[in-house]
Amino acid sequence: MSNKFLIVGLGNIGSEYVNTRHNIGFKVVDFLAKKEGISFETVKLGALAEYKFKGRTFLLLKPNTYMNLSGKAVKYWMDKENIPLENLFVITDDLNLSFGTIRIRKKGSDGGHNGLKNINLVLNTQEYTRFRFGISDEFKKGQQVDYVLGDWDDTEKAKLPERLELASEIIKSFGTAGLENTMTTYNGK
Repeated sequence: MSNKFLIVGLGNIGSEYVNTRHNIGFKVVDFLAKKEGISFETVKLGALAEYKFKGRTFLLLKPNTYMNLSGKAVKYWMDKENIPLENLFVITDDLNLSFGTIRIRKKGSDGGHNGLKNINLVLNTQEYTRFRFGISDEFKKGQQVDYVLGDWDDTEKAKLPERLELASEIIKSFGTAGLENTMTTYNGK
């Protein structure tokens, strides 16, 4: 059993995307890094921070390949760091869940998410853990792109810190308590 975990926050690079709903993956790993006083370094295909906790090493990765090419960075770092598939944890936004709802799954389809679509393609499997963070779907027909790439509203902004705190606990739990316990404890929270 490997004690090394690759925690991938999905998002788009560029200041215009920083506070967008689509970048919740980046926001989660940024929050954990800031909380633990570790910083990201620019590396091949992304930014990486190393977080050690209870004998485990969590490699927090923000791919810089843009969302729809995320798989390239994920595969590169899995190979480079010799991380088994079961230790991969991908954090993504999900339109099908109401805001802040958390759903952890050990496998599944891409659900129309371009980041997951590309990871599935490059890894040639859907058998990896994903942590979907609900961003809800409160947009008018034809407005999906603007909504996903839009900023959080004030109500959401007020609730985000507590959700990000919870997300940090989930990452630690995945590495220490295991996937099944983490799903039991946190799904639907």
